[in-house]
Amino acid sequence: MAPKKKGKSEGLTAASPQPAKATPNWPAFTPLVPKSDLALEEVLQGQIVTIPNFWTATLCKNYVSFLSSLPLTTTPGKPKKGDAVRVNDRFQIDDPVFAERLWSQTALKSLVTEAQRKELWGGEVVGLNPNIRIYRYSKGQFFDQHYDDSNNVTLPGAPPTLARTTWTLLLYLTSPATGCIGGETVFYPYSPRKKSKDPTPEPFVVDLEAGLALLHRHGADCMLHEGREVTDGEKWVIRSDLCVKR
Repeated sequence: MAPKKKGKSEGLTAASPQPAKATPNWPAFTPLVPKSDLALEEVLQGQIVTIPNFWTATLCKNYVSFLSSLPLTTTPGKPKKGDAVRVNDRFQIDDPVFAERLWSQTALKSLVTEAQRKELWGGEVVGLNPNIRIYRYSKGQFFDQHYDDSNNVTLPGAPPTLARTTWTLLLYLTSPATGCIGGETVFYPYSPRKKSKDPTPEPFVVDLEAGLALLHRHGADCMLHEGREVTDGEKWVIRSDLCVKR
């Protein structure tokens, strides 16, 4: 069955005016899986890349405990015009130091730049979006079908780097093994705008795995996707984006 709705992801970007927030004292990234034990897996050509076991179960558990202490805000039940329906709790902050840590202190930078193919990432990858988003989905919460926008950002440095986002990064911290049931990320490998006589392909489902890093293309080539309803437990996600030079 074709998706019934489609909307955009959140309208807030790294450049949007944000109320001042205290920068969290993020826990250290320990313990980490050695880079030699990790690999990028292109599970849907040109669209979805995963890094299984990117974070250890212990690190995920430590971060869930810490993130639970942050002042999360529940999204409004009625979205702005053109936005997708999303019901979850979230924390958002511009934190270039944390973004750089997540990029350089883990294996992410090495894995992505070793597979540095401009046709895949959309350009020369220079880091992560400083706009960090924390999502918690409790029982009954979900993110309806939507597309993720691409945004222009400026990465700090001397001189600053002008960049744009091309791929969404989702880092899952919970899974059925931790008590979270449901919440899968589902992609629809077809466009509802184009009519075809061919059979509609099956949706592509990415199951939750604690410590899994999911990268998916966004912007003009973004696939319609959704976060299914959580039916038990809590789904915790850290969100950023790959940035390429512009």
